[in-house]
Amino acid sequence: MRLLLADDHPLLLDGLRNVLSDLPDVELLPSVNNGHQLLDVLYRHPVDMVLLDLNMPKTDGLTALKQIRRDFPSVKVIVFTSYNQPQHMREVQALGAMGYLLKTTDAPTLKAAVRQVWEGKPWFSYLPTSSAASPIDTFMQKHQLTKREIEIIQQIVGGRTTRQIADLLCVSEFTVNAHRRNIARKLGIDTPVGLANFAREQGLI
Repeated sequence: MRLLLADDHPLLLDGLRNVLSDLPDVELLPSVNNGHQLLDVLYRHPVDMVLLDLNMPKTDGLTALKQIRRDFPSVKVIVFTSYNQPQHMREVQALGAMGYLLKTTDAPTLKAAVRQVWEGKPWFSYLPTSSAASPIDTFMQKHQLTKREIEIIQQIVGGRTTRQIADLLCVSEFTVNAHRRNIARKLGIDTPVGLANFAREQGLI
């Protein structure tokens, strides 16, 4: 998988390359720092996925995303941004992005998102905001769940096994099983089917 990083902060790009360089079967292409360079690379070289900043000079991320979807529909795009407003996430999702991550995302989550999007499955995770609580925010607070537990619930509901979840999130099966026990204790549900029904009722999926 040929992955192109597009961001105008050199130190951040160095950090991303360091985190993603050990993913198997991933070729990191030379990074770009503005939307014009990004589109130029896409027109000249085969690219499978773009990790895209929204705030870039010359051609901004939103404009670049629209052009990518129009001219390169097979290229998968994950938006990687400091904007944590839900409206931005909804906007890029409507424009065809397959993922949305904050720049505060930890390394295991970043790797998991890249893997999942490469498999053709969207990654639009919970965004903390200072505005009125979202349904997921309310659900988390009510049941004392962590963000990671929400992610694991979504993976369980998606039909993944403990081993698959561990590989996806770059953690051990022991850690996943510990989260599963905590989820079962907090929700009083210990089967994937029961969890799927409950998650659907609560608007998690």
